[in-house]
Amino acid sequence: MNQELDEGLLELLRQNSRESIANLARKLGVSRATIKEHMATLERRKIIEGYTIRFHPQHQQQRVSAYLMIEIHPKQTGTVVRHMEKIPVVQALYSISGGYDLLALVSCDTTTQLDQVIDQIADLDGVDKTLTNIVLGAKFQR
Repeated sequence: MNQELDEGLLELLRQNSRESIANLARKLGVSRATIKEHMATLERRKIIEGYTIRFHPQHQQQRVSAYLMIEIHPKQTGTVVRHMEKIPVVQALYSISGGYDLLALVSCDTTTQLDQVIDQIADLDGVDKTLTNIVLGAKFQR
């Protein structure tokens, strides 16, 4: 595969995952069939998992986002992760090093909803402690 073409394709899709195949092909100077083939290959190689939307910053500013650091009781990580997968406002969950074990990105409509979700997470079996940092604004996002 052409590494330079794949990198260009991935960058264009990062900027706009809804870009038409015809526009992608025109911007990269190749045929639509070539773009389709590369996209299918990137999907098979598990480089591309899906195509999604990115919210406009104005919309995101109307929401309340927070990062929750979560300390887990030893050997309870799997249980906590399974419970957190069921909470729709948890956008991402990462394992981290340091004093905490997990880092969750939560995005809610209101501070009241955020408070309820924090309580819900803190009450999960296996959660020893949480620390919340509310996002005030985004300087840039990729």
